[in-house]
Amino acid sequence: MTIKLKLLRTQAGMTLEELAQATELTRSYVSKVERGLANPSVGVALKLAKALRLPVDELFGQTSNESPVTITRAEQSKARNPEEGSPRLVAGNAPGQRVVAFVLQPGREKGLGHLMSHHEGEELIYVLSGSVNLELDDKTETLAPGDCAHFNASVPHRLICTSEKPAEVLLVIAGI
Repeated sequence: MTIKLKLLRTQAGMTLEELAQATELTRSYVSKVERGLANPSVGVALKLAKALRLPVDELFGQTSNESPVTITRAEQSKARNPEEGSPRLVAGNAPGQRVVAFVLQPGREKGLGHLMSHHEGEELIYVLSGSVNLELDDKTETLAPGDCAHFNASVPHRLICTSEKPAEVLLVIAGI
């Protein structure tokens, strides 16, 4: 997303400072995302897309087609930086779609790189492998493979991997 974000920001006529303010992120963090030094979470990607008035797939460089049916092949949904746990956009890459789906590997640590996320719409999390803690505002739920959580995405939330091996989850966001 490095060069693509800067290009999209420039095309939108926004300064780095304006984009940071519109997304409630720091100028430093947005700059790091633009330069490929920080990997944005799904929540951050949604905020960036909203501020730029673009579908989220534009940030990931996905192409769209005019068919009412969209097929995303496995080779098209590869993560940009799989070793860093980048989310893979697996659905929602056509214009006008109100559902976006990612497969991601949640991190293990809390802190600056793993802030609570919140955004418009609803979110559904289905655990494919490993186990995760889903922190919702002031509540924590442990989810194992096959477990599913569905909630209002405006509630502050984050996922933390709790298994020895990396966990993998399907994250579906609707109503964005």
